[in-house]
Amino acid sequence: MANLTVRGRETLSRYGSALSHSDFRTLWIANIFAGAAAWALIVARGWLVFDMSEPATASLWVGLVTFAAMIPRVLVTPITGYLSDRYDRKSVLRTMFAISLANNALLAVLVSTGNIEIWHLVALSLVNGSARATQMPAAQALIPNLVPKGTLLNAIALNQATMQGSRLIGPAAILPLMVTVGIEGAFILCTAFYAISLVQSFRIQTKSTGQINKQQSLARNLSEGLIYCYKTPHLRALIYITLLHCGLTMSYESLLPILSAQRLDAGGAGVMTLMMSVGAGAMASSIILAGVRSEVTRGRTFFYFGILSGIAPAVLALSTSMPVAMIGAALLGASTAGFMTLIHTMIQSTIPDGMRGRIAGVYSIHVGGTMAIANLSNGGLADFTGAPWIFVIGGAIFIVAMVASLSSISLRSIYSTGLSPKMQAAAD
Repeated sequence: MANLTVRGRETLSRYGSALSHSDFRTLWIANIFAGAAAWALIVARGWLVFDMSEPATASLWVGLVTFAAMIPRVLVTPITGYLSDRYDRKSVLRTMFAISLANNALLAVLVSTGNIEIWHLVALSLVNGSARATQMPAAQALIPNLVPKGTLLNAIALNQATMQGSRLIGPAAILPLMVTVGIEGAFILCTAFYAISLVQSFRIQTKSTGQINKQQSLARNLSEGLIYCYKTPHLRALIYITLLHCGLTMSYESLLPILSAQRLDAGGAGVMTLMMSVGAGAMASSIILAGVRSEVTRGRTFFYFGILSGIAPAVLALSTSMPVAMIGAALLGASTAGFMTLIHTMIQSTIPDGMRGRIAGVYSIHVGGTMAIANLSNGGLADFTGAPWIFVIGGAIFIVAMVASLSSISLRSIYSTGLSPKMQAAAD
């Protein structure tokens, strides 16, 4: 028994050391509920608009609603990254959680009273996406100030685990409500989730701001993050491969309704089940990565996850039964989440604290913009080609891209040995 206790403590120390710090633990819980609400909303809104639309254009409308939720990461993130360096980051978080709470309360009322229309979903998705696009860079920039430097990689990986695992938690939480109460129950629960996040944000005590040169113009301060990313070879290479990954393998939200309805004959419950499977795989890989300490292991795992990210979409797309589709979805979640967790960890580990908000904003612009545009185009194409072809072709192209990325000196170095001391020096 004593040995088991010692092993348990060692495991907790390895995989959850950052959780021993109170403010990080508080933020971590807030992010779990905010992420669960965000992913539950993507699924619930997607199925609602799919159900409300004419069959010939249903996937296009799903793509448009998903696009509205994601495009703010391009439109508003340049300003929000600046805000996260200019003002106290926990205050930015509180404001965004409050906006999300009010937005979802309105959505729940409209659905419950039967007054919801498609344009309402588009508009409210845009508001919710804008708040989340502001909240995420602020939280990412705050984390390095909540834990010691030696625990930073664990903290970043655990935070990514909450973001990825929320794909499981959110849909799993609303599935029983959709089956029993109706879809309005899902929106009410999402409102409650944001309320919990708001309360948690008021419990964070650490003050955290970046470094803004008040003598420079707003445009100059905003551009510093972008310039830094594109002048730094390994950051530039990581951003390029992220663009391809998000566009080719991760923009599947608008495809799940049509895949569930036409190939699996599973309806809205099928969409929930697939998203939960994605979340389960995503959370598992992110937690495992939180315990990886070797740079060499991180680098090689990064490459392997990239290849698997191209294979997994085909497994999901070619499935003809729900059990097989769930396996494919779990593989998709594990590979794409693992890949993105490692990218995010590498970026946060190699940038100066004074610019974290703006650099997180630049990263968010690339990720969110790519996924917004890809989801919109995928939704439109799926009405004509069906979802399977989009999954298969996108995955195949990304495998080719991963092989081609070996020609990049920075990426080849990361794949073989992980981050070099020179890359990590900027964060000191």
